[in-house]
Amino acid sequence: MPSTPVPTPAARRRPRAAVAMKPDAAAALLDAPSLDALSRVCDLAPLPVLDDFTTERARAVLADTELLVTGWGCPPLDEAALAAAPRLRAVAHTAGSVRGHITEACWERGIEVSSAAAANALPVAEYTVAMILLSGKQALERARDYRAERHRGNWLATPRQVGNYGRTVGILSASLIGRRVIELLRPYDLRVLLHDPYVSEEEAAALGVRPVDLGELFARSDVVSVHTPLLPATRKLVSRELLMSMRPDAVLVNTARGAVVDQDALTDVLLEHRIRAVLDVTDPDTLPPEHPLWDCENALITPHLAGSQGNEWRRLVDLAVGESERWAAGDGFAHPVRRERLAFLA
Repeated sequence: MPSTPVPTPAARRRPRAAVAMKPDAAAALLDAPSLDALSRVCDLAPLPVLDDFTTERARAVLADTELLVTGWGCPPLDEAALAAAPRLRAVAHTAGSVRGHITEACWERGIEVSSAAAANALPVAEYTVAMILLSGKQALERARDYRAERHRGNWLATPRQVGNYGRTVGILSASLIGRRVIELLRPYDLRVLLHDPYVSEEEAAALGVRPVDLGELFARSDVVSVHTPLLPATRKLVSRELLMSMRPDAVLVNTARGAVVDQDALTDVLLEHRIRAVLDVTDPDTLPPEHPLWDCENALITPHLAGSQGNEWRRLVDLAVGESERWAAGDGFAHPVRRERLAFLA
């Protein structure tokens, strides 16, 4: 009896798909290899990408779209957009947060949603770990002094608080990024504390960290790294009291959201040279030119660069391609966004 032929990957059903994001986001993310990879797993609608769901072309494309690949600047998938997309069943997002375009109407229809937040967590975690280690060596401050003085000085007179051996790092929130930071810190001779009210002692032990309350995290840590999402309950969570309790010359690293920190209090504490800070985010995202933080020599402010940029964008697209392939094969998303968890996500 002849054997039943096994379908090859090429014979799998390719769902009708379209891309929705800002044109400049598409130009950054979707190079020719990325588009080829998407086209191998989906029947991809021709470019340009959709950035307005109300146009005649958008309605024509959405009419038979089953899977939408989204990115920064995707319009909201509200009831009107969904009415134009009767066959839409899944969204694979090439960035982290889906708050800007996934609406209640999506959940009501039962649309499956995937996010590349896990892929975006890695470069943020890498940036964070780099800044923790550099701050321990006081590399940026010492480089500035070296440039000014043009001579090395007596390295044997280095203060004993300089270095990374046995330093205490406090992680605020075991988010996706917070967990990646904990993972990347494991090879180093550091003590890691964690504050996250949703993590049990058993889970903290599995992560290799010691759970502490919020006050202890700030009082005991040489570096506090902020990874909590911005929610009503976490706005200005890092208060003046907590900042004042930090050890002299301790470092606050914030790669989460600027508004999680009481920025007025942080500015005062930095101007008093009580602590140091590495801020990849501020409130607002771009500070006014006259803001005093710009002139704080003990604050390193970077332009929200910790997240995926440059060649790291390919990782986001690769994850979305993999998710599209899984969904097309009937295996579901490996990185689903759950409606009930949305309130706790950045």
